[in-house]
Amino acid sequence: MAKILETVLLLALPASGKSEVRRYLHHLSPAQCRDEFHMGPTVQLDDYPYVHLMRCIDDALAELGKPRPFFHAADKPFQDPHDWGTLIELVNEDYADLVAKRVATAASAAEHAFARIDRASRLAGARARLAELDEGTRRALAQKLEGEAKKQLDEKHAGYPDTLEGKTLVVEFARGGPQGSSLPLPAPFGYQWSLARLAKPMLETATILYVWVEPEESRRKNFARTDPNDPGSILNHGVPIDVMLNDYGVDDMTWLEAHARKPGTVPVEAHGVAFDVPIARFDNRVDKTSFLRGAQADWKPEEVKAVHDGLKAGFERLAKG
Repeated sequence: MAKILETVLLLALPASGKSEVRRYLHHLSPAQCRDEFHMGPTVQLDDYPYVHLMRCIDDALAELGKPRPFFHAADKPFQDPHDWGTLIELVNEDYADLVAKRVATAASAAEHAFARIDRASRLAGARARLAELDEGTRRALAQKLEGEAKKQLDEKHAGYPDTLEGKTLVVEFARGGPQGSSLPLPAPFGYQWSLARLAKPMLETATILYVWVEPEESRRKNFARTDPNDPGSILNHGVPIDVMLNDYGVDDMTWLEAHARKPGTVPVEAHGVAFDVPIARFDNRVDKTSFLRGAQADWKPEEVKAVHDGLKAGFERLAKG
């Protein structure tokens, strides 16, 4: 019986191929996933929907003539980089909710989302900015965003499994720091800080599949994938150039691997425990994955083989620990 990976952190710079990898795994049969990739049926967590919602909040408040609470502008980075931790705390709550099969019953999905963002912000060391809004502004904001918040909440509830037993939790996010930064990246930038904020139960079973591209290739692929008509899409969203340069201009994963206590791992100090999280790289520095964005009928056998073999080798390495 093949060993099933319990938790896979799918990490990479934006547009590196994470979402395409997820799409490829979804295309495989359950037997292939189990026997060749050590993956059970997947349960997905991703912090991007919260980035999108925070940008929607900013845009809606700007339309109301109010200051943006989260980003410097529609195409700029976070005002407070501790919001990288806000995103992790939201993912942690999503994990706790799916384990408990907790279904939110708030009268307003938007108000529920606002309360969650404020709570996560406090945990990350940022201000609870939505709580600072006056009552009229908050009510108008909730009306504007009720549809988007309800859609996200419904998708979250629909993703709850009956049990995590025999399944693989896939947690996807991207981290980095300003172009030209020296390493290690200072908190709250980079993987080092965000990984240490993950909930202990996830870290206890975590492995990392790192989709490896250089920042320049990440920027090229980001512009190639961007669909301005689908900004909330996991597969088609684009990251503004200022964000690519100032938040993802350098990646600290190689530095973390080089400073590991144990070869083939990434060190994470969290919850009073020193974790050695196994890591495998899927080398996508020469693009292997963009074809997966197209129709399956157009996938070429040699392209599929390159992806399949590369992922299989990575997952086998993770299964060996």
